[in-house]
Amino acid sequence: MRIMLNRSAFYIVVFLIVFLSLLPFVWFVDTSLKTPLEITAIPPVLVPAGSLHSYQSAIEEYNLLHFVRNSIIVAGSTTLITLFVSILAGYALARLRIKFKGFIMGSLLLVSMFPQVSIAGPVWRILQDLGWLNTYQGIVIPYVTLTLPLGIWILASFFKELPVELEDAARIDGCSRFQMLVKIILPLAAPGVFTAAILVFIYAWNEFFFALLIMTQQKFQTLPVGIALFQGQYTLPWGEIAAASTVATMPLVLLVFLFQKRIVRGLSAGAVK
Repeated sequence: MRIMLNRSAFYIVVFLIVFLSLLPFVWFVDTSLKTPLEITAIPPVLVPAGSLHSYQSAIEEYNLLHFVRNSIIVAGSTTLITLFVSILAGYALARLRIKFKGFIMGSLLLVSMFPQVSIAGPVWRILQDLGWLNTYQGIVIPYVTLTLPLGIWILASFFKELPVELEDAARIDGCSRFQMLVKIILPLAAPGVFTAAILVFIYAWNEFFFALLIMTQQKFQTLPVGIALFQGQYTLPWGEIAAASTVATMPLVLLVFLFQKRIVRGLSAGAVK
């Protein structure tokens, strides 16, 4: 009986946590499907009419697709560059004899803990001197530097799990170090690569602070900044904001649901031997 009560209490707590976590997402999806009258109705309308007015308005009046395109360019470029560098650096740290390897890994971890506000001034000044403010490379390069520690840590941990004997056999067959990495290591490390790619993409897709600081022209602004700057004539356009937030969140939700097993495996690499 006690075991059943403990199990029931556990499931109740899990349900409450999941419910409270999903409630904001469900609420703005619900709001995005309401008509303007339903959004401002008192008492609140819980079941929407299923109107797509907010989505149409967000696309036509607030240029939503433009911000989506910018976010895809920025997040996609950040992910590709970070993965390329992280794969090479992670493999080197996992397999090669490098002096002060522990210090390098610790430094990466330390850099990832810097608050964004503390480095915002120097980053902005460097980008200004380079003429990279309001450019794609001006936002992608800072994102790459911020996501590299995460990518390197994940991939280095995953590479360490792979048996060294596979590389020894490939070396006997005449493979170079780069050929071993491409033909043998990367296919086996696919879960770790997927994990790093998804987490980096999510970070770059959601990042707001540097995007707001660096991208002051609407032409280059990403989706989080674009949504934050939605403005109505007299009030905030809550329906359009909810619709844009749904568009911004839905791809990430789908990614996590589709690749959740690989994400868990990649994050837990090296935890259990």
